[in-house]
This record gives sequence, structure tokens and C-alpha cells, in this order.
Amino acid sequence: MVSEVWVTVRTTGTRWEAEWFQQLLAAHEIPTRVVSQGIAAHFGCGVPAALQVRATDRWTALLLLSPIDEHLTDEHLEEPLDATSEYSDG
Repeated sequence: MVSEVWVTVRTTGTRWEAEWFQQLLAAHEIPTRVVSQGIAAHFGCGVPAALQVRATDRWTALLLLSPIDEHLTDEHLEEPLDATSEYSDG
């Protein structure tokens, strides 16, 4: 029997945050698991957790969880690519 390889794509300071990311990836049909990384220091303190995905889904998950590039705004997307654009080769 071949076991699946799971890799950590995100660590969080609280379990609820990892579970929130888990829901986001589940919406894209990416299997995940949340692994606790310790115990809470006192009542009300979050438990650190790691979000893991199968190795085959690693890059898709990282892309979905990555922050949006702030350099590209709606303003830039509406500009035509011409000689004066910062994205053109000329």
C-alpha cells in the first residue's frame, strides 16, 4: 500500500485560521488536513497549526493562498498595453 505524501503549505498562530484556509481550498476540491503544533498556553489562547495538502496539490494550494500582487490593480488592468506602458517590452 502506497501512502500519500502530505506537505505543509501554511503555518498559523491559531487553529481557526488554518481551518479557514482549509475551507478555501476545499472550495477548490483540494484535500487538506490541519495538524495542531502544540497546546494553548492558557484558556483563550490560540493553538498553532499547520495546513497540509497532498504533494500533488502543493503548487495549486500555494497559488490560491498567496497574496494578491498589489502592483497589479484594476487601474493597471484597464490600461492598454502600448509603448508607454510599464509592462511593454519597448
